[in-house]
Amino acid sequence: MKSKISVLCFGLAAALANAAWAAELGRDVDSLIDYARRNNPEYAAMRLEAEAAGERVYPAGALPDPVLRTELQNVTNYSMETGNNGGLNLLPSRVGSTRYTFLQFLPYWGKRDLKRDAARAEAEAAQGRAGATWAELAARIKTAYAQYYYVAHGERLTREVLGLVERLEKTAQVRYASGLTPQQDAIRAQVEQTRLRAELVALEAEKRQLVARLNGLLSRPASAPLAEPSALRPLPPPVRLDPVALADRLAAGNPQLRTEDARLRAAQKGRDLTYRNRYPDFMVGVTPIQSGNSFNEWDLMLELNLPLQQESRRAQEREAEAMLGAARARREAAANQVLSELDAQLAGLEAARRTETLLGANLLPQAELTFQSALAAYETGRVDFATLLDAQQEISRARQARLKAQAEAQMRLAEIERLLGEDL
Repeated sequence: MKSKISVLCFGLAAALANAAWAAELGRDVDSLIDYARRNNPEYAAMRLEAEAAGERVYPAGALPDPVLRTELQNVTNYSMETGNNGGLNLLPSRVGSTRYTFLQFLPYWGKRDLKRDAARAEAEAAQGRAGATWAELAARIKTAYAQYYYVAHGERLTREVLGLVERLEKTAQVRYASGLTPQQDAIRAQVEQTRLRAELVALEAEKRQLVARLNGLLSRPASAPLAEPSALRPLPPPVRLDPVALADRLAAGNPQLRTEDARLRAAQKGRDLTYRNRYPDFMVGVTPIQSGNSFNEWDLMLELNLPLQQESRRAQEREAEAMLGAARARREAAANQVLSELDAQLAGLEAARRTETLLGANLLPQAELTFQSALAAYETGRVDFATLLDAQQEISRARQARLKAQAEAQMRLAEIERLLGEDL
């Protein structure tokens, strides 16, 4: 009975812990990244493919299995002296003789090493593809989370503005009841509230779409709940965004470049192996011969292929050279592409950072001062309601623009980290 109660309590505690953990999923981008690393099937498939490619390295350079051949000679036991058959028999000790041939294929010197090196390069290419898959997935999650944060906090700002406009409407109604302002002020406040409510509807729909997108990246049901985003990742300091240093890190760690480098090495080894096929391979064998119950004779065998089909072999060599040239061209094109993308993303990140600083340090405080001044002036009848509403809308636009710049910086950072293959 006690054991059953213990098991029940343990299961309940585990369920509560999982529920608490699930409630936190989505609060920050790190929780989403960790979940995707454990549960995304596309990334799991690429990791398993890379693991499978790694297991091909040793067999690629191993010798093939030896061959055992058994030949029963004179199974009818025919005697040339008597001209009679002694009767059919398939026992090795009761036939004329039995030959046991052990054969082993031996490729020309260096071919096994080249095959092993080519397989190792292919395994590294598979690892690079897995790394590229993860970098792309992580960047998509980071980008979607930044958009999720932007929409969720934009929705919060819109609700705050809606509450403010409702209070302004009450102020306008009080002043209208006192004969200080026209009824148009209250009507315009109501129109603004309707506009804001329509904006909330659009934001709620976009928020649901982003939740579905994030759940898709996490391999969760589209309608599975996510926590409200609480904070964005801090941006790295400018000293860590030096273009020259990042270009060096990109050349060493970019998954796409690592993949192309591995493919280039595989093409080089394949070309070398094709030229090595100009030389023959060997087959060696040893044959003990059984007569009755004894082995009195031994044969040795050496076999080699003759590489006489020169035209076919030259075509294969030209093919290998062309594949090597194509691999070099792909590597160069990939390097140019990722370097240009890095420069563009760095420029975008710097622009977003400067925009966010300008809005937060200058425009937003100025807009708030303008609104407070307009509100005080409206209450004393020195400005009309349209001026007050314009000042309020200026604050809303500044806040939304600042939020957009923050999200833009996060998306640029996600792309830079995708190119580098690691977090900054």
